[in-house]
Amino acid sequence: MITIDDVTWTYPGADAPSLDSLALRIGAGEFVALCGASGSGKSTALRLMNGLIPHFHEDGRLLGSVTVDGLPIAGAELDEIGLRTGSVLQHPRRQFFADTAAEEIAFAMENFGVPAARIRQRVGEALERLAPSMPVAERLQRLSGGQQQQVAIAASAAHEPRVLLLDEPSSNLSADAVARLVETLAVCKARGITVVVAEHRLRYLQGLVDRVVVMRDGRVDRVWSAAEFAAVPDAELAREGLRGDVRSVELPAAPVAGLSAGSPVAPAAVPWGALELESVRCRLGGRTVLDIERASFAAGEVTAVRGVNGAGKSTLARVVTGLQRASGVVRLHGRPLSARRRQRESAIVMQDVQRQLFTDSVVAEIRLAERGAAEGSGAPAPEAVLQSLDLAHLAERHPLSLSGGQQQRLVVAAVRLSGRSVVVFDEPSSGVDRRHLGSISEQIRRVADDGAVVLLISHDEDLLALAADRELVLAPPAAPARAEASAPSRPPAAETDEAGPPASRAQPDPRPNQQKESSR
Repeated sequence: MITIDDVTWTYPGADAPSLDSLALRIGAGEFVALCGASGSGKSTALRLMNGLIPHFHEDGRLLGSVTVDGLPIAGAELDEIGLRTGSVLQHPRRQFFADTAAEEIAFAMENFGVPAARIRQRVGEALERLAPSMPVAERLQRLSGGQQQQVAIAASAAHEPRVLLLDEPSSNLSADAVARLVETLAVCKARGITVVVAEHRLRYLQGLVDRVVVMRDGRVDRVWSAAEFAAVPDAELAREGLRGDVRSVELPAAPVAGLSAGSPVAPAAVPWGALELESVRCRLGGRTVLDIERASFAAGEVTAVRGVNGAGKSTLARVVTGLQRASGVVRLHGRPLSARRRQRESAIVMQDVQRQLFTDSVVAEIRLAERGAAEGSGAPAPEAVLQSLDLAHLAERHPLSLSGGQQQRLVVAAVRLSGRSVVVFDEPSSGVDRRHLGSISEQIRRVADDGAVVLLISHDEDLLALAADRELVLAPPAAPARAEASAPSRPPAAETDEAGPPASRAQPDPRPNQQKESSR
């Protein structure tokens, strides 16, 4: 079904290949997990299979051959590849073409000429599965990252491809959404679809995988059968830098009251330096997505913000950092802060960190962060931060040539150097292997130790166990109304996000020197 034969691939402008004589064969109907440390070549291998390499990186250098379902990828037309494969990228909003879930799910089928009645049936079935966990009639740009991930998975499988390729599909999902992902993948496997998943978190795939392929330095390092993987102890996974058994963490509750409070705790005396929220309410698309009567977050502590996908976690981050309009008052050191003032006092690591990378090298990115550092912040030496995050050897690399986990660590480094009073980390461990999870948690702790108010939005129990002091659990909004199952014949172009102004250290796609990855 899939044959990668002695492939060496070098990205445009890169000094060394990302894949080095890679050889891999995957049989029809097989379920394979690709794993390995950040930068090992997992995502690049998926791009070989769905044609993004070489078709969207024409200046790169490809040696060897790739065949998918009998189709030589390098010489094939993109529509031929797209008919055979469905892809879910690490950041699904980059692959959306339409405005709503119904339109997005219908999009590929319309392009491939699927009969209208069959399109309506498949869209209706997909929306029925999605509706309990999200407002399916809402614009895609207003859904949470985890909800967008679920829509992307549904859209990628709707045209019934023979091969389904998923890159870190669990990275932004809550526990209940991961359970739904497992159900979806089990159905795909039962239908005989060949499934390839690149992942750091592996245990949720146990019972689904036929093989686990461990990659290192662009090659296959070792392979476990399903039985062998089930018997691999967590200590051995740790030696490989892989995520194993997830440890649950219980944290004391942060003081909070309001309809969005999953576990209300009576607010106590507010300590000096704390960030306070009073009567903060935010409405998007006619729905109240955040309602906090009172909450406070102490300086010098890391407060975990938890809740199911769509509970308002990222909305809270945007309100706190002045990027989202909302009613109510936000105070720091007892003083009310305007939205503009909050932008100057805060920094954020966003879910899609590529939107926060501006320069042509890692070291230039760090210098830019240094220049924007708050006066008197006492920021650490940039070289020390890069070294601690295993980025020093990549100083001259273009940020867009880094792996997803390396880009994540680079933005964490930039925020660490910003010296801001309020720092928000929104899913900072997405795409991060086990070895680097510790270095990221250490940087988060050091930001708090420097006296900042730190909010850590994450579904990653491993990260929370390492970094968080207390938690704020947000309750989901009221149950959404059902959407119509039918999709329009011509989906409208995606509009701009109305959730607020662009984030600091953020910029929209498309970008220079980067092709937008849109194959599905």
